[in-house]
Amino acid sequence: MRTLRRKSPTTVVVAALAALSLAACGEAGSGGDGGGGDTEVEVAENAAEDFDEGTRMRELAEAGNITIGVKYDQPGIGFKGATDDIPVGFDPEMGKILAGSLGIAVDDITWKETISDNREPFLQSGEVDLVIASYSINDERRAVVGQAGPYYVTGQQLLVPTDSDISTLEDIKGTEVCSVTGSTSLENIEAEGGKARGFDTYSECVDQVLGGTVDAMTTDGAILLGYAAEHPDELKVVVEPFSEERYGVGYSKDFPEMCEWISSTIEQSYEDGSWEEAFKATLGQSGVDTPEQPELDPCQ
Repeated sequence: MRTLRRKSPTTVVVAALAALSLAACGEAGSGGDGGGGDTEVEVAENAAEDFDEGTRMRELAEAGNITIGVKYDQPGIGFKGATDDIPVGFDPEMGKILAGSLGIAVDDITWKETISDNREPFLQSGEVDLVIASYSINDERRAVVGQAGPYYVTGQQLLVPTDSDISTLEDIKGTEVCSVTGSTSLENIEAEGGKARGFDTYSECVDQVLGGTVDAMTTDGAILLGYAAEHPDELKVVVEPFSEERYGVGYSKDFPEMCEWISSTIEQSYEDGSWEEAFKATLGQSGVDTPEQPELDPCQ
């Protein structure tokens, strides 16, 4: 049932997006300034009136604040350096767009670091209102939480030392390949014959590759490009994408009405250009061309 009541499309305009340098994100990881990434977002006025009484969107709009779970260690996707006030990356930008449609300003967003293994628990416990954390949509996750989207589609690749002999998927059979615990990447690499090792964060996995403890790291290509940009003399991205990862926005199944709101807001961001501007200011800084905007799944 559609519980979203719109008098007219919510205006969510990203007015200014400062360029985010992935190389600067690398500096932030070493105590730098995080490379900017501040945005000014025009939020909807009187947003609560756009939503039916009793919906979670109405409650959030009236409260004037929202908690969003994002990654803190994925340059270009979601990154927070030691001196950053807020995380930067494509996922936080999508969070700002969604919050803006509720009339919630950037300063009233609470950002919560969310690693791969606690995305479902955070949503189920109410620790966060949304999870926008390179959160690939799949049936197993949709059995326990809601996932709207996809708002971005990427594919799994490998990150290896620049002097590595690994250049094809055949080369990883029997070798140790790391990713984060709870990710679909580990399942996929096991299916390809690799020996999967899980870590709590991507940065731990990168450190293992740099130190020679594991042979390769695997996750979505967009994430790997960010790490390769941080260590251009030591790391490289290899193999063509061998999976399709469809990033979605996670929400609690207690509030199924959120799916229509999330989907309509993403569609509006396609139309008003804020999605494209968010991409160019974040992932686009790595040299990746702006992709086609993915078609959204219907809400159940």
